[in-house]
Amino acid sequence: MSDLSTYVSRRRAKDAGFDEGFDEGYKAFKIGALLKQAREESGLTQAELAERLDTKKSAISRIENHAEDIRLSTLEKFASVLGRSIEVTIR
Repeated sequence: MSDLSTYVSRRRAKDAGFDEGFDEGYKAFKIGALLKQAREESGLTQAELAERLDTKKSAISRIENHAEDIRLSTLEKFASVLGRSIEVTIR
């Protein structure tokens, strides 16, 4: 079990409030982290990506750090500029 999984398991056991909204918040965090990773793997800075998307660096930072309310069209543009694609799965 990873350190993160161990921490989450212990917090859930100790603090019932911790679990409230955790999964949703984690999904948003994960999306932002994946976008940041893809950008970095493409060798672009936030400023360079912002220029290619005709937006501001602060918008890229907001997407990478607070992706909970990002539009699908924005995700597609972000991925396209990086030469990637978005895959959506409904379970």
